[in-house]
Amino acid sequence: MVLVEAIFMKTYNNLYQNIYDFDNLLLAYQKARKGKTKKFYVIKFEKNLEKNLLDLQFELKNKFYKPLPLETFILRDPKTRKISKSDFRDRVVHHAIVNILEPIFEKTFIHDSCANRKGKGTLHALKRFEVFRRKVTNNFTSEAFCLKADIKHYFEEVDHEILLEIIKRKITEENVLWLIKKILNVSYENAKRSLLSGSHEPSNKANFEMEREITKGMPLGNLTSQFFANIYLNELDYFVKHKLKAKYYIRYVDDFVILHKPKQQLEEWKEIILKFLREKLKLELHKDKSKIVSLSCGIDFVGFRNFYHFKLLRKRNIRKMINKVQKYKSKEISKEKILEIFQGWQAHAKWSDSFKLRKLAVRNIYRTNN
Repeated sequence: MVLVEAIFMKTYNNLYQNIYDFDNLLLAYQKARKGKTKKFYVIKFEKNLEKNLLDLQFELKNKFYKPLPLETFILRDPKTRKISKSDFRDRVVHHAIVNILEPIFEKTFIHDSCANRKGKGTLHALKRFEVFRRKVTNNFTSEAFCLKADIKHYFEEVDHEILLEIIKRKITEENVLWLIKKILNVSYENAKRSLLSGSHEPSNKANFEMEREITKGMPLGNLTSQFFANIYLNELDYFVKHKLKAKYYIRYVDDFVILHKPKQQLEEWKEIILKFLREKLKLELHKDKSKIVSLSCGIDFVGFRNFYHFKLLRKRNIRKMINKVQKYKSKEISKEKILEIFQGWQAHAKWSDSFKLRKLAVRNIYRTNN
């Protein structure tokens, strides 16, 4: 891991005061409210904006700050996920942290780490995949293979101690580390509140489980979780690119692909990566979702089934849109809401061969309830 440590050699100090600086908190608030200006909690925060920001500044400056309980709900789309939503004032703090720390860590990320970064995203990952696919197959004239891998329960398994050690290579300021720990430990505090609110005192076993859980996991849905996720798996990125010297590697959150000609080499790399993840990051690959497949068979990546000469949307993505249209037909959601959903869906779907499908969706929406 010499290469990773070398690039993290330069450290930064006096960052904490920049995090709670009023101008940074104001900018963080503006980012946190984007696309949510009509939400009641944003309107409520705005009514006393200056006071709320000054209160946050005071709490952070004097280290009185404590995140409020998470609002947790189950999302089925159709994959079942547990989403944890922070209070709006805590989301302002998340943005304030990322505003200051992101420029520092951004310099260390590889070009093809594509999630939750400015100028990147699914479209960048898709374009890079197309470039790599053409190169490795000599413009589709020879066979090549793809290791398509998925890290099992990634956000639930991130080890806090390992994450903090990685962050400390750049950030040594104790106050910043204190704040990061506060953010990371919010899930533990939620579990503790839940147990203490019950009719019985928590058992020794329950206390042990809570203490164990404090050492791992990040709330899925927090901006800081997305940011820390990239820092954590940057270790994998450097290992694959510089230790294994895999030329055609792309990662999007906890999904990654490696394209290569000899299948045997990918099989060897897969075993080496499995060992690296277990020993260095305490992570596992999902057995059912981590396979080596011929590129000619089509690769499921960033929401598309990628074939040589065309792309198809994932079936679950199509089902999700169909379900939304059905809800609109039964008047469970408004026309304004279905149009907002459709615009977002179409922005993604247009990169596939789906013209007829999109045309059908438009027809169903405008014929309904008119």
